Amino acid sequence: MNVSIIGGTGFVGTYLIDALLQAGHTPRVLVRAGSEGKLAAASQCEIVSGDIGDNAALDNCLQDTDAVIYLIGILREFPAKGITYEESQFLGVERTVAAAQRQGVKHFILMSANGVKAGGTKYQDTKFRAEQCVQASGLAWTVFRPSVIFGEPRGKMEFCTQLQKELVLPPIPAPLFFGGVNILQAGEFQMQPVHVTDVAQAFVGALDNPAAIGKTFALCGADAVSWKAIIQTLAQASGRSGKLAVPAPAAILKVVAGVLDKQAWFPITRDQIVMLLEGNTCSDNSAWQTFGITPKRFALENLGYVKH
Repeated sequence: MNVSIIGGTGFVGTYLIDALLQAGHTPRVLVRAGSEGKLAAASQCEIVSGDIGDNAALDNCLQDTDAVIYLIGILREFPAKGITYEESQFLGVERTVAAAQRQGVKHFILMSANGVKAGGTKYQDTKFRAEQCVQASGLAWTVFRPSVIFGEPRGKMEFCTQLQKELVLPPIPAPLFFGGVNILQAGEFQMQPVHVTDVAQAFVGALDNPAAIGKTFALCGADAVSWKAIIQTLAQASGRSGKLAVPAPAAILKVVAGVLDKQAWFPITRDQIVMLLEGNTCSDNSAWQTFGITPKRFALENLGYVKH
């Protein structure tokens, strides 16, 4: 099967390309000029030069393809550099949907995110509107909503190595965020990290599975883990017996982040604090049942790559 990928040079994209090749599919990847070196297994892929603002390149990438997978997402935006949620997570999807319609693509698969909603943060809202665009397209579609994704980063930005660098290894205490005034809730919000190989296998499994058509699947890992436990697990994986952590009131941090989060050096944005406190878990495991996947646990045996 010919499969076009939009966003194939990122963290998830490198694993998806591996999984597609292993399954016997032919990946065709849209790559910005000069970024060819970021592409995993480039010699085994068809490369189309261009970006999501180039309709001709999108048409070229989607011509004679059976399915398109849209992976592009950003963790923070820098409008002065033209990097925005609106462009990357909504308008890019809108243009790719239009190209898929023009080229007669059979199946559109979108990587969204767990917890997206209308009227939420700009990250959540643009992801939600992208889902609506795909669902209203008239194409056969599948939407995946992963929780935070972990796994060997392969030189890309990744959840655990980022936390290790910014919160676990520095000598200062790690923050245990909490909303309101109840300090006993510090760091108790939960996440359900999902392994990148499981995410990639779910995408590949959806390509020729009729049960995936017209479905939105949550992709959460095997365990719901508190923020406090995540920090301590990463400390263990880094060869430390523990990590000093202290309560951090979200109200104060939001004010500081609101002033500084346009600066690349500042580690967290106001919206990221809001989404952290919401947690990131799900009770729906139908994706794993549908695609026959046993999700990997967020545990030391799967975190060897963060050893320091």
